[in-house]
Amino acid sequence: MNLRDSEIFTQHHILFEQMGLLANKLQIKAYLIGGFVRDLILEKDSKDIDIVVVGDGVAYAKELSKELQGSKLSYFENFGTAQILHQGLILEVVGARKESYRSESRKPSVSAGTLIDDQNRRDLTINAMGISLNPEDYGQLLDPFNGLQDIELQIVRTPLDPDKTFSDDPLRMMRAIRFASKLGYKIDEETFDGIARNKERIKIISQERITDELNKIILSPMPSIGFEYLFDTGLLEIIFPEMYQLHGVETVQGKSHKDNFYHTIAVLDNLAMLSNDLWLRWAAILHDIAKPATKRFEPGTGWTFHGHEDRGSRMVQPIFRKLKLPLNEKMKMVEKLVLLHLRPIVLASDKVTDSAVRRLMMEAGEDIDSLMLLCKSDITSKNEKKVERIKKNFEIVLEKIQDVGEKDYLRNWQPPITGNDILENFKIEDKRHIGVLKAALKTAILEGEVEDSYDASMNYLKKLAGTLNIGLTQQP
Repeated sequence: MNLRDSEIFTQHHILFEQMGLLANKLQIKAYLIGGFVRDLILEKDSKDIDIVVVGDGVAYAKELSKELQGSKLSYFENFGTAQILHQGLILEVVGARKESYRSESRKPSVSAGTLIDDQNRRDLTINAMGISLNPEDYGQLLDPFNGLQDIELQIVRTPLDPDKTFSDDPLRMMRAIRFASKLGYKIDEETFDGIARNKERIKIISQERITDELNKIILSPMPSIGFEYLFDTGLLEIIFPEMYQLHGVETVQGKSHKDNFYHTIAVLDNLAMLSNDLWLRWAAILHDIAKPATKRFEPGTGWTFHGHEDRGSRMVQPIFRKLKLPLNEKMKMVEKLVLLHLRPIVLASDKVTDSAVRRLMMEAGEDIDSLMLLCKSDITSKNEKKVERIKKNFEIVLEKIQDVGEKDYLRNWQPPITGNDILENFKIEDKRHIGVLKAALKTAILEGEVEDSYDASMNYLKKLAGTLNIGLTQQP
């Protein structure tokens, strides 16, 4: 197959022809390889171009960089790899190599090899195709493992025996699932069974590498594809046991609760249609994470998960720490969204009052829009009438929140009385009383019971302090 006539190939024709002429000059063979070839066949433009040469990759990259005016070269002699930045493209150059592995490590022993040696070490057939750049066979597709056919069949498959592929580099199991999720493909049965057989090997991979692949699955168009494969192969129980534990349905006295694993990935899919924000998607994954720990059966009531939002919020930081996710403002946003995720649904289930909306906006702050996207995605009941009613009220909540002036005001709003004001005016023996007074004042102002001014707020606090036996300081 010759791909020279494709639109994307034609866009880069001058560059590719220059690469091939240089390869001939240096008396070596050069090929486009891997993901760029796959995307080219899928008619997806890519700025990342992988090149493999049968010879010294770094030496070739140095010469190529000299010819590409204004390019920037980085290279790593020890690894035999180089990178060239050129006109918005990232050219990754490596010498063809073959690898051998020890059972206890994913770090291979590497030596120079042929093109087929290099293709043998690739993770999937769809990533093992090459395109010749040398003038004598310029544009020819080299596809020893029928990757083109697998693209047509929409199948993810390893080029070699999956046991060898996954045992050599267990991260390839995550990559196989990631590409199935990204492309919406099915994993070949033999490849699937290979993942299931080799799942324990994932334990030798660093957490950072696992989490990187997990995040890419989360960012795929339909993440549930990836999570179902992670679950069905047994990988999820190893890499993310807290999410695995959401699975299962228990029945007591004829009453069953829903399977919270499948509910969670349904919410994640709903949200994926609305937002590409990774951390908002993490909030979807973790919104019900504490349901297994809070599950109770109450006779006459049925299954309850009281407090799962609060406990789930407190689980966010330990999970982020274990998965090597950032412990920063992104994590704090996820904590907040998990804590508040029931609030808009409860609000939309009842009469929607202005004061309740104001309280919600004040607590969510600048994350109110993200919270509403999460909660909209969380409406998944099989009771169509209930869903219709909640969605109708949900739209009322959204309309109220869309008042820009109100939104901006509440995002920045703080009560007129500070903690220091309370310390100066009241005899505080128990510091917890500061929080009690501030919280009560916030609620009173937002409910419209107290005017939003210093004097009115102070008078309210003085009356409240009396009921709590909190004395006033002597004023001069």
